[in-house]
Amino acid sequence: MTSPLLSLFLFVAIATVTPGGATTLATASGARFGFARSLPLMFGIAIGLGSLAAVAALGLGTLLLAMPALQTAVKALGSAYLLWLAWCIARRGPPDAGEGPARPVTVLNGILLLWLNPKSWAMTVGAAGSFALLAPTPGQLAMLLGAAFGLAACGSLALWCALGVLLRRLLRTAHHWRLLNLAMGVLLALSIIPIWR
Repeated sequence: MTSPLLSLFLFVAIATVTPGGATTLATASGARFGFARSLPLMFGIAIGLGSLAAVAALGLGTLLLAMPALQTAVKALGSAYLLWLAWCIARRGPPDAGEGPARPVTVLNGILLLWLNPKSWAMTVGAAGSFALLAPTPGQLAMLLGAAFGLAACGSLALWCALGVLLRRLLRTAHHWRLLNLAMGVLLALSIIPIWR
């Protein structure tokens, strides 16, 4: 029989490592900018996910679930943002294509990505509801979930970014880069479908 804490950590590890918008961006960033220049994106996403889990534990997630109009607005804003990111990624060429200065995603943009991602809301609100009895107060639950999601996101994003770095070594031509960028953009766009089911 597993302990409740072990169940939480397994849930968080599986939830953060499965493919989605954040993991796709980490892979694309690793391929385009390398691991070190992708650290701000990864830290931003981890901070965003950890803070979102803490807020969900404090009760904002309950408000979101109680107001279907607000939930739909968050889905629409998040989907629009993810589609815009997918478009930007899909139309890029190789890193040296002369498309202007290459700039990785910042910490703030990584945080915003998570706060506008309905999948992240669903995941953290679900965790707050499922594991509420692990802590005696909402504040302690917020710290527990925030730390668990933030640390797990760091590990999973590092794995996905490293995969991107490996892909960078395999890409030899501009055509390969265009295919990768198109695939990453399409995967990011497709990650929106489960949000609306």
